[in-house]
Parts: sequence; C-alpha cells; structure tokens
Amino acid sequence: MTVPEDGTQGSPVLEVARFDVVPGEEEKFADAYRSVVTELATCPGFRSARMTRGVEAPSRFILLVEWENLDAHLVNFRGSDRFTRWRAALGSFFAQPPSVEHVTDLS
Repeated sequence: MTVPEDGTQGSPVLEVARFDVVPGEEEKFADAYRSVVTELATCPGFRSARMTRGVEAPSRFILLVEWENLDAHLVNFRGSDRFTRWRAALGSFFAQPPSVEHVTDLS
C-alpha cells in the first residue's frame, strides 16, 4: 500500500477525541452516547469505535474511532447530518469543547 506524503489521506486513521463531561452528568452522557453510536457505525468509512472512561478522572471520556481514511471522518461524518444529530445528543454534557486529533500507525 502506498502511503501519501502527508501520511493520512489514503491511510487508515484513528480519531482520538477527549470529552470532559460536566461532573454528575457522566451516566447521562454514557446513555446519550449509546443512543447515537449508530450515527458513527453507519457512516461510510467507519471501521470501529470504542468509548472509554477515566479511572482517575471519571468525568473524562476518550473516544477512539478507526476510519478508513481522514476523509471518512472529516467529509463523510463531520460534513453530514449524522454529526449534527451526534452533537445535538452529546453537546449539552460537555464541560468544555472536546479535543480531537487523528493519528496513524507507524510503519
């Protein structure tokens, strides 16, 4: 497989999203996530998702999403109504804006 010079466009990427949730709202956030995870799972280019919760910081959640390529996340998901529904379901629980980055495997 040829990897583009930027290392991401045609390669699988892992989205790492950190959510700091309003204290006391963690269970509601988890329930809301479960209700909208299909918005991710049905998106073209989606491979897998895993939501984790902090042990030392239980109001922190880390979402790991594997995408076929960067456009699958930025165009297929973020540029769609799926993202609008996702954000509407989860946004009210954020204590601050989420941080999102994309990483690739070392070859």
